[in-house]
Amino acid sequence: MTDDGTVLFARYAYPPNELGYCGPAGAEALLRPGETAEIARRARRFEGAWAYLEFIARAAGIADPLDVRVVQAYWVGNDLLDAVPGGELVGWLRERFTGQPGGTWQEAGPRALAHHSFQVYEVYPWAALLKRHGHPTAVSVLDRCRIRTGTVLSVGPGTAVVRSRPLVWTGRTLTAGDPVDEAVRWAADGRTLLGGLSPGDRVTLHWDWVCDVVSDEQTALVDRLDAGRQDALFGARARAQPV
Repeated sequence: MTDDGTVLFARYAYPPNELGYCGPAGAEALLRPGETAEIARRARRFEGAWAYLEFIARAAGIADPLDVRVVQAYWVGNDLLDAVPGGELVGWLRERFTGQPGGTWQEAGPRALAHHSFQVYEVYPWAALLKRHGHPTAVSVLDRCRIRTGTVLSVGPGTAVVRSRPLVWTGRTLTAGDPVDEAVRWAADGRTLLGGLSPGDRVTLHWDWVCDVVSDEQTALVDRLDAGRQDALFGARARAQPV
């Protein structure tokens, strides 16, 4: 177990855990970076994310699913994803997600990707519901659940205003809309996993939470993977420029 990878996992897993969507109760334990053994124990109870981490680690020949390279591959993306065969991933998930019909994942084949965007758009049912029925809740859930990027405009004590592009449903396609400014959190009860936050920082967001400060290259990768998953399901189209 590596401390860097364990804390990185917590940065992205905390928001949905706090909301009660995945992982064990007691999300505040993820905001204690000095207690990495406890975070690692809890990480194994995130059934969805842990399945991907184990598969990426195995495909890359890395012993520890919480190696920072493995964790980064799943949440943000990196070259480890190139070593993960899509068809084998579907087989792995079929074993792990027995009885979970979900969305389009079982027919994904080679397009399957061991990245959070695949879990959001293809394992969860929301994109399929949107495509088939224009489900009114689906756009909001997909937008919040995906990892998205933005630029920090201002910073307060535990909160920030970030400019990002929300998802927009046109009736036929799902795409990034015009930039909007939203209030998000980067600390809870004085606890944070970030070293600090400044205006101009490029960041990743999950639900209403700032997960990490990222490079321009990582920003572009997150945006590309997100757009690619939308294209796979709804068809390719011109892309807006990042904010």
